Amino acid sequence: MDKKIKWQKNNLPKSKIENCEQILSLKEVKKAKEFHKSFPEYEVTPLVKLENFAQKIGIKSFYLKDESYRFGLNAFKVLGGSYSMGKYIAQKLGKDISELKYEDFISKEAKEKLGEITFYTATDGNHGRGVAWTANRLGQKSVVYMPKGSSEFRLQAIKNEGAEASITDMNYDDAVRLAAKNAKNSNGVIIQDTAWEGYEEIPTWIMQGYGTMTLEAIEQLKKDGINKPTHVFVQAGVGSLAGAVQGVVVNSFGLDVKTIVVEANLADCLYKSSVIGDGEAYSVGGDMQTIMAGLACGEANIISWEILKTYSDTFISCPDWVAAEGMRILGNPLKGDQRVISGESGAVTTGLVYEIMTNPQYQDLKNNLELDENSIVLVFSTEGDTDPNKYREIVWKGGYLRD
Repeated sequence: MDKKIKWQKNNLPKSKIENCEQILSLKEVKKAKEFHKSFPEYEVTPLVKLENFAQKIGIKSFYLKDESYRFGLNAFKVLGGSYSMGKYIAQKLGKDISELKYEDFISKEAKEKLGEITFYTATDGNHGRGVAWTANRLGQKSVVYMPKGSSEFRLQAIKNEGAEASITDMNYDDAVRLAAKNAKNSNGVIIQDTAWEGYEEIPTWIMQGYGTMTLEAIEQLKKDGINKPTHVFVQAGVGSLAGAVQGVVVNSFGLDVKTIVVEANLADCLYKSSVIGDGEAYSVGGDMQTIMAGLACGEANIISWEILKTYSDTFISCPDWVAAEGMRILGNPLKGDQRVISGESGAVTTGLVYEIMTNPQYQDLKNNLELDENSIVLVFSTEGDTDPNKYREIVWKGGYLRD
């Protein structure tokens, strides 16, 4: 297995689309943020400034959005699942979601009109837990399928939220197909953060829900005197998160900010599509047994792909050791910097920025991205230690070293 970081400058044909401006308009994304704020558990997650780390690697500032605090669920994913479920229910009630608060969704009147809804999804863990948590809060049911190799700890966390959940013998993309089939056969609702032909509305709502995180980060940067970052690094599985972040960034700052899309090398469908370069989205098959379980997705969200290929600066494919290095850097900070507990899918962007700035092997990538002493970098730690045993194996015992 190749252990090198691979990258491709975005030279893809641009889409003649208005998806970014419309579906991820600040107006629409702010609706999602207001919906999330109506939950009693809502708090803005921290934006951590690692000043000494930035100085050490030779950039001006390094900011990390720590999603391990999101709704007490240790990951950002609940933002998309909850908003899409809210939008679906609001539609059933004949309302715009901006007219409703959390209390309205759980009211006696709403329950009488809605009856019982069962939400289906496939997940490596974080998305499924968010769907299960939301269904529980809204008084509805959920069924969750996990791909083979999924963590038993994450499975139990989903069950603890009240879901019917199981680990299948399928890879992620086949588990998605199973969830979609069973939802259709039982008159349930599939809540999936990837889109395919004929299934686009709910994935769009999920991307809007993810926008809450980016809006918060932008507001926090401004409070710290930063008008805008120069670079945003964001990880991608199917690309829904990356497309959501890219959309909010473009609608907030235009094209003045470079967005870099980062994938696991065993599931790098976006990177490989950018290398082929004809503008189509290509799939990656197999078991995709990367430690970055949240990124182990081989088929791109078709909505997000159109946004990413039009606006992103660079696509990067990373081996597991990059994520492991990021976890150790954040978990063992320089004196004066805040410690961040970041999981495998959350820390890959930090590990990548460190390698680009300190490893001469990636000088060309550093030059291409124009990363230097004037750079203000924003990354998203999308999860904490959602599998504590795996976290300790990597951070305490030095698992997944480069060589």
